Amino acid sequence: MPVIAPMPAARPARIPNQRDDADEAVAAGTTVDHLTETYRAHYRSLLGLAALLLDDTASCEDVVQEAFIRVHSARKRVRDPEKTLAYLRQTVVNLSRSALRRRILGLKLLSKPMPDMASAEEGAYDQLERDSLIKAMKGLQRRQREVLVLRYFADMTEAQVADSLGISLGSVKAYGSRGIAALRIAMEAPA
Repeated sequence: MPVIAPMPAARPARIPNQRDDADEAVAAGTTVDHLTETYRAHYRSLLGLAALLLDDTASCEDVVQEAFIRVHSARKRVRDPEKTLAYLRQTVVNLSRSALRRRILGLKLLSKPMPDMASAEEGAYDQLERDSLIKAMKGLQRRQREVLVLRYFADMTEAQVADSLGISLGSVKAYGSRGIAALRIAMEAPA
């Protein structure tokens, strides 16, 4: 013969009270009706908040609409209906910040305009100047050339040049001064 277990004792029925009603409201979150009322009462003020952060009306409207959509989607998480407006304000601020970040990033990523290109004539003239400078540099003493190249082309300080060449700071200044004077004379002389 099969053994039948006795049925558990039935729980006594709970009597609903005001506390249970409040718990159910909290569990349900913000209702759609409450969100609709909030929309009607505070849409313009939220639009004004977005306008303080953004510059065009269309973006402001988009941000406020998106905020309401997000609050609607998360209405069960907004447990206290009194905090719905605060949640909406914070969402508007966050969405406005995001919109500004996207704009700044877009501006940074825009292609930069091409600089004005020099004409072929100017390029040829620049090449001639470079050639004459190189020729004049070759005519300098070795130390003068080294000091000028390190100082002006490698953009080193006088102390760095002195360390690099293993000479004193005074020698760097003397070689540099004499080298520049010799370059002036060589560049001004007719070719």
